Amino acid sequence: MNAPHLPKVAGIDSTVPSPAQTAAPVQSPASATASTTPPPAGAVLQDRLAGWVSDLTTLHELTERLTRTSSLDEALQELLRAGAALVGARRGLVVLEPADGHGPDTTIGLGLAHADIGHIETVPRSATSYGRILDGLPEGQTEIASPDLLADDGLDPRHREVAARLGYAASYAVPLATSAAGRLGAAVWLYDEPAEPVEHQRHLVGLYTRYATEHLARLLELERARATLATVSEELLPSRLPRVAGVQLAARHRTGPRGGGDWFDALPLPEGALGLAVGSVTGSGASAVAAMGRLRASLRAYAVMEGEDPVAVLSDLELLLRLTEPARSATALFAYCEPQQRKIVLAGAGHTPPLIIGERRTEFVETSLSAPLGMLACWEAPSVDLSPAPGETVLFYTDGLLHRTGDAMDRAFARLHAAAAGVPRSIRNDPGAIADHVLHTVLPDGLDSADSREDVVLLAARFE
Repeated sequence: MNAPHLPKVAGIDSTVPSPAQTAAPVQSPASATASTTPPPAGAVLQDRLAGWVSDLTTLHELTERLTRTSSLDEALQELLRAGAALVGARRGLVVLEPADGHGPDTTIGLGLAHADIGHIETVPRSATSYGRILDGLPEGQTEIASPDLLADDGLDPRHREVAARLGYAASYAVPLATSAAGRLGAAVWLYDEPAEPVEHQRHLVGLYTRYATEHLARLLELERARATLATVSEELLPSRLPRVAGVQLAARHRTGPRGGGDWFDALPLPEGALGLAVGSVTGSGASAVAAMGRLRASLRAYAVMEGEDPVAVLSDLELLLRLTEPARSATALFAYCEPQQRKIVLAGAGHTPPLIIGERRTEFVETSLSAPLGMLACWEAPSVDLSPAPGETVLFYTDGLLHRTGDAMDRAFARLHAAAAGVPRSIRNDPGAIADHVLHTVLPDGLDSADSREDVVLLAARFE
């Protein structure tokens, strides 16, 4: 597979081969005498200074581009591209394998397809340069250069086969490690022909990778923190939905990288009733996730005590929020459902209105306007009665679904309505399929799983 050409970086163009040797032109005696005259000392110093300035400019541009990366994958790709330009290679791969064993472990290639990386990974670990680096280099060794792999009689047979198949004849590898974080991984660049970087190139790539590894260590910690926060957020939500006669339930949840405060709940209540709730806490990060957990737990308690009156449930929740977290606000919607009678009483506090999806109608529920919890000295709003027809689905959601579209709110609501109205008849009996259709139609092209500040929650209840 042909790799994409690398861009020129500060006068370095790794795709331009070194000029072939040619016969020197015939010189006259005068020119020969002139050529043997050594250049002035000042000219030599000036050339050296010019070279140092060029090197500094190169490193500055490369590190600036690296600093602008905000994710681990982006930084690894930039490391490969910059390193390839510095050492004059065309392809390469970086293996991330932190020594502490906490991950994430990954392999990313430059100019290599997934199948190519798969072939390389079939080579015994001890026979690869990155494997020897990850297993620990001898004291004092900071690189592994293999200038002519196929001429090495001791090369592992599988490595020789893979190198011949992928068309690389030499490699140069460096460890990615910091004094604080320890070993993070290894980077390897591959040459199409026997070659190795000269001392000057090794010096530059060494300086660059030291800086790049520090940047990778920071992004790694951030990635781990985000993963932990997302896990905690998921654990604070229901692991499964209850089974209640007369209604089918399905939920979908997407957590943003910083951990948001969007949540949902479904709990069985006495006499075959069901409580459904969705909400969103302001802010992001660990504090928002913790507040979300406290708010959801409190609502469950209030729902058990006085679930038949959704206004009382939200009033109690508002009082709790105002007394315990006066600097925070939240939106919430609670619905008391009697599935056998297909009756719903709901109240909302600054939350987006539910959507009814059926054969004969697709419409938003007309809920009364109300401020979010924690915004007023005393919160109260009237409840709304709703009677879904047999086979209709009530879709609850958070405003993250609308915000992720990037549209103005009126256009986002119109997009949501169109997605709900376009649910195929073949899946209208499945609330999970309905939720998936709405999610992927409102947020196409991976927007539902993209890096976003906004959480997304959908809770679908289909009444039989």
